[in-house]
Amino acid sequence: MRRDVDIGPGGLAFVIDNILSPEEADLLASVSERVGYSRFAPAIRTPPGMRQNKAAHWVASEDTAEAFLRPLYGRFQHLLPQTIGGSMLHDELSHRVAHYKYENGDVFNRHTDGCWPGQSVAKSGNDIVEWPDVESKLTMLLYLNDEQDGVQGGHTRLFPFIDADPVDVAPRKGSALFFRHGFESDSVMHMGTRVSGPTPKYVVRLNVLYRDHA
Repeated sequence: MRRDVDIGPGGLAFVIDNILSPEEADLLASVSERVGYSRFAPAIRTPPGMRQNKAAHWVASEDTAEAFLRPLYGRFQHLLPQTIGGSMLHDELSHRVAHYKYENGDVFNRHTDGCWPGQSVAKSGNDIVEWPDVESKLTMLLYLNDEQDGVQGGHTRLFPFIDADPVDVAPRKGSALFFRHGFESDSVMHMGTRVSGPTPKYVVRLNVLYRDHA
């Protein structure tokens, strides 16, 4: 089910529930721990002090894309905007998977997300290739745990385009928040509010791609 988030005229943000089962969310969080977290996020450039969390990035192999990413996309693709800014929704998610872990005191201060090309592992297995004519236009934040697991805080705060109070979206295990990104006038300013307590917040960022040509 898709639920739109009201951030004022011209703002695009919505939640899709139950993309993952609780068991799938737990498994994906455990996979991220096996990949390993650090304060370094490859190819992510933010001003000092803006991003205060840990990251674990990986690019899915073709086998993993076939077994995991494509079936996952099939669960919610029909609920996404079919066009944005004249570009058509691409038929595949980027194979780049970015995990973020927020521990006690961690926060991601106010910012807009940049756009990314589609990426996958080269056939040689030794490089990353970028896909031509496609670029991300939506951030997908897939929440892997929530307050029932002990997470305190860690809401995603969206800032409206009008003079109004920010809108907080609480993590909900297995659900995903989508919003417009890139360096366009309708890109959504947002932040990850502070996490407190002993239970870390786990979230995955995936990039929803749009293509320039049909």
